[in-house]
Amino acid sequence: MSQEKIFDNTAVAFSLKSDSELERAYFLFKMIASQPLVKIGTAATNFALKANLPVEGLIRATVFDHFCGGVNEDDCLTVIDKMYTKRVCSVLDYSVEGKETEEQFDKATEKILKIVGFSDEKDAMPIVVFKPTGLGRFYLFQKKGEGKAFTEDEEQEWSRIVTRFNAICKLASEKDVEVLIDGEESWMQDAADELVEDMMALYNKEKPIVYNTLQTYRWDRLEFLKASHERAEKGGFKLGFKIVRGAYMEKERDRAEEQGYESPICKDKPTTDVNFNDCLTYILNNLDAISIFIGTHNEESSYLAMDIMKQLKIDKGDNRVWFGQLYGMSDHISFNLAEMGYNVAKYVPFGPVKDVMPYLIRRAEENTSVSGQTSRELSLLKKERKRRKTV
Repeated sequence: MSQEKIFDNTAVAFSLKSDSELERAYFLFKMIASQPLVKIGTAATNFALKANLPVEGLIRATVFDHFCGGVNEDDCLTVIDKMYTKRVCSVLDYSVEGKETEEQFDKATEKILKIVGFSDEKDAMPIVVFKPTGLGRFYLFQKKGEGKAFTEDEEQEWSRIVTRFNAICKLASEKDVEVLIDGEESWMQDAADELVEDMMALYNKEKPIVYNTLQTYRWDRLEFLKASHERAEKGGFKLGFKIVRGAYMEKERDRAEEQGYESPICKDKPTTDVNFNDCLTYILNNLDAISIFIGTHNEESSYLAMDIMKQLKIDKGDNRVWFGQLYGMSDHISFNLAEMGYNVAKYVPFGPVKDVMPYLIRRAEENTSVSGQTSRELSLLKKERKRRKTV
């Protein structure tokens, strides 16, 4: 790789963190580094919240404020504006999960429409995001993907999901705000993929507004990407893809084993890395037809993307290429890339503390299971603490 190692620059990476925020981050990642602690902490937090014990203040002051922008969108403005001073944009992510009622789905749709309007007024927020199951029942996506017939009621319920998707994509198109639609479990994803592609056919005629997600820990995604490309060429529309490694690995493997089908997940981490990099390379080589949001905390994949952009003479600020990381993580990638002139956006989760806890718990568990992630964060924080003492 021809790149100089830009991600080691901690002065740039943590330029927005005060000394006390740096100490809090160090303390948090030390906690997360311990698997037993994460397990105990998770159980205790869940219990405390269910029992209505007064722990919200403690959660807010520690893990919530590190990984989330606030409890509502206005609450996030300080974080958004602050990051934008360093050219890092924000993708507001309403991280409320596991809802089941029509009323909740309508409420989530209203919330996302509001964020689209909010984004339209702020240069710091060019992109919005939502989860398919934030707008409709998981069971319905699964049933449709399996090709099973809907009852009359389910038919109406599905058409309400389509209406919600359409309302968001239409407004995003009118306001010229890009919309990323997250990937979820493989057994509901076929129906979501189909619906998102329908939205692309409607709203990506001129340029990509609607983006689907490729979870590259699934071994079939490069094939899926190529087939989507073929369909888009025939249909006369552009594709947008956010590429990630994936977030439901244990769940996917367990279900495949229980139900006796071949696991959709790559056999190991190196295979996933190759798959991610292959999808990345394919898209960057077909940038006229496909735009990309590179969702990664992996330094090697980030360097690879930079190298390919350089080889293909793709401008660093080309709007068809974005890099993205989660708020509270991998600042060494986000801020150093932005400093060099690349398009960078942080996913900024927000929502009531109680409702966002499942998201936060998943983050903590992911950090303990992704080998190297937490130790890398810790070594960079250590390096910056040391640097500040000598300045």
